[in-house]
Amino acid sequence: MRTTGSAALVFLLFLSPALAWPQTALPDPQSGRAQGQQTEQSGSIRDSTAQADAGTQSEFWIAVTTPVPVPVLAGQETENSGGKQQTKRMFWVVPNFAAVSADTKLPPLSVREKFALARQDSVDYSSFVWAGLQAGQSMALNSDPALGHGLAGYSRYYWRAFADQASGSFFTEAIVPALTHEDPRYYTLGHGGFFRRTAYALSQVVLTKTDSGGISFNYSEIVGNGMEAGLANLYYPAQERAFRKTAENWGTQLEAASLNNIIREFWPDIRHKLLRRK
Repeated sequence: MRTTGSAALVFLLFLSPALAWPQTALPDPQSGRAQGQQTEQSGSIRDSTAQADAGTQSEFWIAVTTPVPVPVLAGQETENSGGKQQTKRMFWVVPNFAAVSADTKLPPLSVREKFALARQDSVDYSSFVWAGLQAGQSMALNSDPALGHGLAGYSRYYWRAFADQASGSFFTEAIVPALTHEDPRYYTLGHGGFFRRTAYALSQVVLTKTDSGGISFNYSEIVGNGMEAGLANLYYPAQERAFRKTAENWGTQLEAASLNNIIREFWPDIRHKLLRRK
């Protein structure tokens, strides 16, 4: 039976230090201009004019050196926000192209874009590395004894792990979402306590956004992983093709999806707090 690894996560403390924005002094365009011809009678006028200019100059510099707040657009991250964004890959080896940063609104994906997303999740370099790690784990646990050991055994585990990953991506992110008009992306909650965010991550296995902006049952994840489990019967050993084994494989895929959602939810925090990345 195929297995999936677990991952431990935690930590949540949001720091958003205010940054000081340096201001560049602007030269007074009126400085340097002197009145060439003045009479003795205009002495008092010059004095009063100098006082007025001094007051105007003071107001000018106050206006120039006062920071002007810059509006933050929806979904736009700035340095002040702590930079807790989703990245294309988690830990550099786990594909994460379908994750959306917290408080980000995006237009729906077209059918072509859904297939492009699945392709990206399937053939990125991290996909090959991740399949290699899964194959190594499965062989170490002797998940499918019929596949053997050594380099030949590892190669059998490897291409099957890669096929599982690629077919799963296309079923859950492209084929089923295109038919059901669902959004296959994971929208990070990003705020609230650990248990609230964990519950949200788990709920996204059975609930998802639709292309029209609503919420529906997540056929993409539930049905898509069932289709992947059924397809795997074509290339796994005979003892893995029974109905019970297929059901177990389907459950394993849903377990993996649940763990993946939890890691996705907290990945920006892990990256920001532990890896000291913005």
